Amino acid sequence: MTTEQTKPNGVGIGRIIKATQCSYQGFRAAFKHESAFRQELLLCAILLPFSFILAASPGHWAALACSLIFLLFAEVVNSAIEALADQISTDIHELIGRAKDLGSLAVFFALTVITIVWGEALLSALGWIGQ
Repeated sequence: MTTEQTKPNGVGIGRIIKATQCSYQGFRAAFKHESAFRQELLLCAILLPFSFILAASPGHWAALACSLIFLLFAEVVNSAIEALADQISTDIHELIGRAKDLGSLAVFFALTVITIVWGEALLSALGWIGQ
């Protein structure tokens, strides 16, 4: 038996189904345990309909939508880092603190991307800057 055949998540379509189930469980865990994820998900749910109004082109809409997905991605990665770090130790530790700070920085970068992309879209829609 090859290594691929003995992997716990299977191979082929079975692996894809298992990965989808794991992703769903991850979404449920993020929603249940992470208030920041719920807040950012709400922000995305509010902004997404406006993306169809603000977008000047399909590519522009994609940038607006992807910036929202990027925020959720960064928050999930940050939450995963925090969960792993807390499993290792809840004591103050330089490297664990650094890992958590870097995860927080990823969320900050994602929020910065949203500010830039959505700010440009809003200012263009208001005619304050050229498209």
